Amino acid sequence: MIGVLGGTFDPVHVGHLRAALECCEALHLDQVRWLPLKTAVHRPPPLASPRQRVAMLEAALIGEPRFILDQRELGRPGPSYTYDTLFSLRAEIGEGRPLCLLMGSDAYAGFLGWYRPFEILELAHLIVMHRPGYALPTDAPLAELYRERGCQDPQQLMARPGGLILLQPITPLGISATQIRTLIAAGSSPRYLLPDAVLAYIEREQLYRDSPLRSCQ
Repeated sequence: MIGVLGGTFDPVHVGHLRAALECCEALHLDQVRWLPLKTAVHRPPPLASPRQRVAMLEAALIGEPRFILDQRELGRPGPSYTYDTLFSLRAEIGEGRPLCLLMGSDAYAGFLGWYRPFEILELAHLIVMHRPGYALPTDAPLAELYRERGCQDPQQLMARPGGLILLQPITPLGISATQIRTLIAAGSSPRYLLPDAVLAYIEREQLYRDSPLRSCQ
């Protein structure tokens, strides 16, 4: 199975990395594709350039062979829609191999407002990464969707290419890219919130020091 994790990664931090690793091990994923988006749809645009965000991801993913940087969204014009990305990836890997779209619980709460959500669910399983004690949204359409598609056993994901929803608990680290950018802009160190190699790159590029702060993960 292949995991798919998209985001601005502005910058990538240990919260991203730890969550992806825990999903990789719990679900027995062969790989996790990291997809930096080009044009944000549901959040403000990233402050770092595509080149800078790719460089930070390259630095962060070294040493974990199951983590693969996938730049397909950066080369596509227009908004970065998850449906388009999964459609492209599905055409590349074939119809039968399971895809697992990794998303946070906040993203899942707004999933039905995404572009072509039901088509997304046919292309891939949804893996909702959440903290222990997480309660499913009570919104009627989303609750009904989980009743129809929810599963408890990762083995079920391997039996079909997509279409199921699995809740995956992860270690609650409470780190955000917004927090890191805020620390840097204030002249404080974000060390230990992100890999040393990523911090070294940020310092070389003088990223986030004079940029307006925006709220995106």
